[in-house]
Amino acid sequence: MIKHGIDQDALINQFSQATAKQGDALRKAVYEGTLKALQGRELSLANIKQVLNTVAKAASTGAASSPLDPAAVEGLLGKAFAGMDAALEQAVQANRKALQQMVDQGVSLGETQVKKALADIDKMEDALFSAVRKASAGAGAAAIPEGPWANVLKGMQGKATGTGAQASATLEQLMDQAQQGLRDGRALGLKASQAMLDSYTTLVSGVLIGMSDALQQGGSAPAPAPTRSRKS
Repeated sequence: MIKHGIDQDALINQFSQATAKQGDALRKAVYEGTLKALQGRELSLANIKQVLNTVAKAASTGAASSPLDPAAVEGLLGKAFAGMDAALEQAVQANRKALQQMVDQGVSLGETQVKKALADIDKMEDALFSAVRKASAGAGAAAIPEGPWANVLKGMQGKATGTGAQASATLEQLMDQAQQGLRDGRALGLKASQAMLDSYTTLVSGVLIGMSDALQQGGSAPAPAPTRSRKS
């Protein structure tokens, strides 16, 4: 079944049939599937949440029918989390690049659409954890018991995600650039500014596709990002 651009049946089968040694392959499959789904829509926070929820649910359903012991299942789900995190980190980077273009041309961070974009970036890590919590709670008889997902979440307490680290760096960088822009006196005309703002989600989607094409030419998914402590 295809939902939100994700072949859930294929992902479910991969998790149900995976051996404990195939965790890295699963991480790559989740990363690529999540990223492809994000590419196929406007990159709004609502669409991102839909994709993450679908991927987490498919991973959970597949892991529920795995013959592996709970510790091995937990390891596979941890790889699924890492794959979603890596894909979402790319989405944050796409937002950063799009916003950077706008700030460089004089768009103010005080614009309503820009403020919303910044707020959404700050919420992306929470969206990732929320999707996993929903999968942990289960949905019907096929849902995996709470334990393995709960242990994955517990293992992340106080640790970083690539998404969170990228979001923090993005917000800090954009604030610095905006201040520099004010000092330099850069400003767009009202019509030009509004046109960029109105097309923001489309712009971000295009940036993400371009970034992904570059990664494919490089031949691999990104490695986990440097870590930071999670916000309490």
